[in-house]
Amino acid sequence: MKTSIVSAVLAAVLTTLAQAQQTAPAAPATPPDPAVQTVNVAPGIYMLTGRGGNVGVSVGTDGVAIIDDKFADNAPNIRAAIALLNPRPVSFVINTHLHGDHTGGNEAFAGAGAVIIAQENVRRHLSVDSVNPSNGQTVPARPRAALPVVTFEETAALHFNDDDLEFTHLPNAHTETDIIVRFRKANVVHMGDCFTGGFPFIDGNTGGTLDGLILAHEKVLPTIDDQTILIRGHGPLGNKPELQAYHDMLVAVRDRIAKLVKAGKSQDDVVAARPTRDFEEKYGGANFNAAEWIGRAYVDQKNAAVRRKKK
Repeated sequence: MKTSIVSAVLAAVLTTLAQAQQTAPAAPATPPDPAVQTVNVAPGIYMLTGRGGNVGVSVGTDGVAIIDDKFADNAPNIRAAIALLNPRPVSFVINTHLHGDHTGGNEAFAGAGAVIIAQENVRRHLSVDSVNPSNGQTVPARPRAALPVVTFEETAALHFNDDDLEFTHLPNAHTETDIIVRFRKANVVHMGDCFTGGFPFIDGNTGGTLDGLILAHEKVLPTIDDQTILIRGHGPLGNKPELQAYHDMLVAVRDRIAKLVKAGKSQDDVVAARPTRDFEEKYGGANFNAAEWIGRAYVDQKNAAVRRKKK
């Protein structure tokens, strides 16, 4: 059942923010970091690219809301880029998932009065120490100010700048914390890292699965059309045919790996078979490590086989 974020809470928050915005001076419109590029997505909706995840921006009569906030040291650059679009401070930050290249600016924006919104598992994960799956290093729990203060389980909505921003949880996809953010009237969807410009990173440490990511695409695809603009977590703007092709690629690679796992092949055998080969030119990129990606996918599908046996 769809739930809206508690209206009374938001009303109180918006009143507080409105009062603060009347008295607090706007951030100075300093030139943004050239690495942060502003892309016009639709009237009142923008994408900020550069290091870290893509930031969605909504500006209008109600103020400013952003979707994700890159790394912590990106916050001044994000503010500077937004100041060229709208002088008001950010009222809301919506996290598409837990990773630090999408939530790193939470503390800075919350400290300036923004309300952080996310799927409930984001708060749970950020509240405790974790391990970076890329390097095995411990990631300390985030400060209290960086944690989402409004959370939801499956769906929620924010009515802002004359549009309906609808949040939908995609369980066990890139992580167990993923959501998409749909601008219902503008026909724009921020996909977070459930859709990127290259082979996806499946974070098994935080509940991500390849099967779940494919199911996430199958949940989203019937709800969009050829005019829908998709903001990827990383990479350029996308559309429905491109998401469909991305989904189909993952299905093909997943099925190849699953078949080899079922046949009892070892991880080395599966890596040597190179099930990603015919897709690497399009999705690989300069830094793609086929052995590492296939190795992770092998472990993912071994775990999936165990789960199927238990059912």
